[in-house]
Amino acid sequence: MVNIAFTGGGTGGHIYPGLAVAACLKGMGDFRLFWIGSSAGMDRSIVEKAGLEFYGVPAGRLRRYFSLKTVPDMFRIPAGFFAARSLLKKLRPVLLFSKGGFVSVPPCAAAASLGIPVFTHESDFSPGLATRLNLRFAARTGGRIFTAYSEMASFLPPPYRNLLIVSGNPVRPEFRNADPAKGRAFLGVGEGDRLLLVLGGSQGARELNNLVRESLPELTRLFVVVHQTGAGNECAPPSERYRPYPYFGEEMPQVLAAADLVLCRAGAGTVYENAVLGRPMILAPLRGSGTRGDQVENARFFEKAGAALVLPPEPKAETLLEAAAGLAADRDRLAHMASAAARIGETDGALFIARTLAGAAGGSPSGTAAKALAGRSGGRV
Repeated sequence: MVNIAFTGGGTGGHIYPGLAVAACLKGMGDFRLFWIGSSAGMDRSIVEKAGLEFYGVPAGRLRRYFSLKTVPDMFRIPAGFFAARSLLKKLRPVLLFSKGGFVSVPPCAAAASLGIPVFTHESDFSPGLATRLNLRFAARTGGRIFTAYSEMASFLPPPYRNLLIVSGNPVRPEFRNADPAKGRAFLGVGEGDRLLLVLGGSQGARELNNLVRESLPELTRLFVVVHQTGAGNECAPPSERYRPYPYFGEEMPQVLAAADLVLCRAGAGTVYENAVLGRPMILAPLRGSGTRGDQVENARFFEKAGAALVLPPEPKAETLLEAAAGLAADRDRLAHMASAAARIGETDGALFIARTLAGAAGGSPSGTAAKALAGRSGGRV
C-alpha cells in the first residue's frame, strides 16, 4: 500500500476540491489517503465525513496585516510545522497534495524538509499567499503547481513557470452528474418557469441579500427567485415566485443544475461549479479591504470569456434589474453565456489531478500515461 498525504483547510473552498481529487484517486491504485488539517474548526468533520483519515495540527493564519491574533498565530505556525513533520515521518507518504489555505503551509514545509514531493493547486486566477509560499516547496522537491487558468503563469517568477500544469479546478462528481429535473422537483418549480438562483454562501451575503430585497418585486416578474439567504435573512415570506432557503446542502448540485441564471459572488469554487454545469452568471465579486482582489480577477475572466456579467462596485438595484431583464428577454444571449461557461468547465480537474498524482505515486495510470493525459485535457504552461 502506498501512502499519499493531503493538506489544506480553513474554509470549505480549500477542502471540498481536495476531497474531489481524493475521491477520484481511490480507485487508481492501492493507496492509503490521509489528510493533515487544522486541529480547530470545520476541517475534521468535513474530511472524516468523506471517509478519509484526518490528523489535526496547530494552524496559524497568514495575514498581510497586523491584528491581535497575529502574535499567537506566529507560534502556531512553527508548532504546525513540527507536528506535521512528525506525522509525515511516521506515515511516510510518497507525496503530499495541497489544496491551499493557511493551514497547508506548515505541512508543505515539513514535507519539503523530508524530501517528500509537494504538489499544490491554486483555484483563483492569481496565486494567493499560501500558494506563493508552497510553490517554493514544490520546486525544491520536484513537485508541480496545478492551476485552473493558464494566465496564472504571468504572476509567477520565471523559475517556477515550468512547474505549472493547467488542470482546471477540482469539482465534486455530484456537480458533473447533477440532474436539473431533480433540482426543479426539489424546489417545486415547473419546467416552464425561468429560475434565478441567488447564492450568498452558507452564511448569506449582505450585499446580495440587500440587492434582492430592493429589487424583489421586479425580479419576481422576470423569474422564480430561489434565494440561499443564510439563516434568518429572508427578504420576504415564501411565495410561488420567491423561495428563500437558509442553506443548500447535498441538494446543491441539483438546484444549481436547474437554474437558468445564477446571481452570486465570484469565489473560485462557486464560479467553477457554475461552469461545470454551464450556468450563465451575474457576478457581484467581493471587494474591499477584506479581500486581495481574487474575486474581481475571477469575475473579469468569466466576463471576458462571455460566461458572465459583472456588477460594478456597490451595485444598485437598478443595475441588477437592468442586467436580469436584459438576459430574461434575450434567450440567445443566455444560451451563448451557458455555452461559454461550459467550455471553461469541460476539463475534469479532479480526475486530471488524480491521474497525475497516481502516476507520480507509481499507481495507475503510469507517469507516461499521466503526461499523455496532460496533452489531451490540460497541460504544462
